[in-house]
Amino acid sequence: MPVAVEMHNVGDANLQRDVVAVIEHLFSSRSGNWRVLIVGSQESDGWDMTIFGPNAFERTYTLDKTCGEHNPQRIAALISTIVSS
Repeated sequence: MPVAVEMHNVGDANLQRDVVAVIEHLFSSRSGNWRVLIVGSQESDGWDMTIFGPNAFERTYTLDKTCGEHNPQRIAALISTIVSS
């Protein structure tokens, strides 16, 4: 089943499309129902990311722009690490 990706208040539409594409690719071979929610903060450069998955899987992580964590490939690497642990 494909992953559901939601992004809100992140600003750049092109960046948003790239992030959604890498997340969809990352989950394309995973089974189960997955959902990734990314919400941008109006007070800082942080994005709050929550990953929901099968068996009550839920993890939250703050993506920090100053650390390069708004880069689509970096987000994919972080998600891969989070869901593999």
